[in-house]
Amino acid sequence: MTDIFAFGLGIARYSASGTMLDCFFPQPLLTPEGELAQAITELPTGASEISANQAHALNQASGGDLLAEKLADSAQHLIAVRLDSDTAIASTAEAYLKLHLLSHRLCLPNSLNLDGIFAHLPNIAWTSAGPIAVEDLPEAISKAHLENTQLEVFAVDKFPKMVNYVVPAGVRIADASRIRLGAYLGDGTTVMHEGFINFNAGALGPNMVEGRISQGVTLGSGTDLGGSASTMGTLSGGGNITISVGENCLIGANAGTGIPLGDRCTIEAGLYITAGMGISLVDESGDVMGTVKARELAGKSDMLFIRDSQNGNIICRTNRQAIELNDQLHQHN
Repeated sequence: MTDIFAFGLGIARYSASGTMLDCFFPQPLLTPEGELAQAITELPTGASEISANQAHALNQASGGDLLAEKLADSAQHLIAVRLDSDTAIASTAEAYLKLHLLSHRLCLPNSLNLDGIFAHLPNIAWTSAGPIAVEDLPEAISKAHLENTQLEVFAVDKFPKMVNYVVPAGVRIADASRIRLGAYLGDGTTVMHEGFINFNAGALGPNMVEGRISQGVTLGSGTDLGGSASTMGTLSGGGNITISVGENCLIGANAGTGIPLGDRCTIEAGLYITAGMGISLVDESGDVMGTVKARELAGKSDMLFIRDSQNGNIICRTNRQAIELNDQLHQHN
């Protein structure tokens, strides 16, 4: 029997011209097994529209775990997505399934192949009446005014907000519009009003998020991202370095990092660490150990980044066990 990487049974919505706008998967699955996996292999690979009878058969094979009975009775467009492997995205429905896998905590950020996602996500007007194709929006606004009602347009974007599709257990979100579908929020995560989490990014929980977690970035458990702090993603400027912040770190208010950090690191408020920045290393005794580029500290633990109040130099206070200088680093003195 063919192994199934992932499967979703969902409801799709379409524009007036027949373009798929979105797809909702209430219970996406990774590596389904047994009778359900056998039933899935009878479906075509990729995304396909299925009948109510097929949905009922899948529900029976799953023991009722897919909510397929309710989906089949909804009189909506039923979509099945069968992914035999984690390949590039080939349809809107596949894009939505992978975003659901992330927000359902079934896959960690950076663990899925998201190639093709932008090409297969249409730009949508997200409104109080649901998703509307951008070309259909003027007519929808006019219709609302003619009927003496109000159509609220919340965003025009490729990605919807997560909570309209998935609400992970054990989280607090002060402003739901700032969390995109495809964000990963671990149990115990709190996102305050100015916090933002992009798709394929996340906080593994528990975390306090008051700043921006860019695409591809993850925060380890116990880490606090201070007010208006930021993390450098991989989408802007063609960057290809994946930034992660380890456990029990503190990124101060208005601070940020462009290098990965290990555990128990702190960046003082207002200080943004970039890869090419010169850093003076000072050990626990106050002795200068050398000067390096910040990129050479990537992934290290137990670092405190601060500014020298007298000369403005950037200092990293640490212990000698945390930073082992090689010969090349010593030559930077």
